[in-house]
Amino acid sequence: MTAGFRILARARKVSEQDVQHFAAIPVANISDSMSRMTAGGARLRPLHRGGKLAGAAITVKSRPGDNLMVHKALDLAEPGDIVVVDAGGDLSNAIIGELMVAHAMRRRLGGIVINGAVRDLDAIQSGSFPVFAAGVTHRGPYKDGPGEINVPIAIDGMVFEPGDLVIGDSDGLLCVAYGDVATVYAAAKAKNDAEATQMAAIAAGSNDRSWVDASLKKLNCEFVAAAAGQSHG
Repeated sequence: MTAGFRILARARKVSEQDVQHFAAIPVANISDSMSRMTAGGARLRPLHRGGKLAGAAITVKSRPGDNLMVHKALDLAEPGDIVVVDAGGDLSNAIIGELMVAHAMRRRLGGIVINGAVRDLDAIQSGSFPVFAAGVTHRGPYKDGPGEINVPIAIDGMVFEPGDLVIGDSDGLLCVAYGDVATVYAAAKAKNDAEATQMAAIAAGSNDRSWVDASLKKLNCEFVAAAAGQSHG
């Protein structure tokens, strides 16, 4: 087996039920439930018209500017899968464009993530198929390889392994490790439910804000009163 130019089988992936559960929760709440320690960088932004990205990862590590292995991953991916591509973050050449997105849609994939550039932005922005990328350029890709499919990749410190849960919305992208899905979902759902309760209290004017002063007091924040007779204006 040639390291750097190989295609591996995916041993496991998160269930469709897990995907649907997470799709109902904002990425920010999931992130908070992971101790705010996981992030893929602010450059990966949603470029499609709108809508949640959620699914199991099929990972690709490609040479910057080359999309040969991305094409193969689109053919291997199963319905609902998210093709996550580490193209080194290079923005010189687009890794995908309108034609590859159309092919992914035809195969009923769940979305594409590119740590690199895309092109045909008008077509991507006018559609609802989820596409996250680091940038845009009109310059097209090469198709020479090398690259790897279904190997661990990392984007700005966030690790993706084949079959992990990938979820994204307007706040950004997040990966939940396969073995952590149940624990993270329980915590994220509890947080989401608590926020719904708090929103109802805000609307009713009954939201408890006493925690602010309690926190300041605990941290020994000094409150300085205005001097007698002092005024401003």
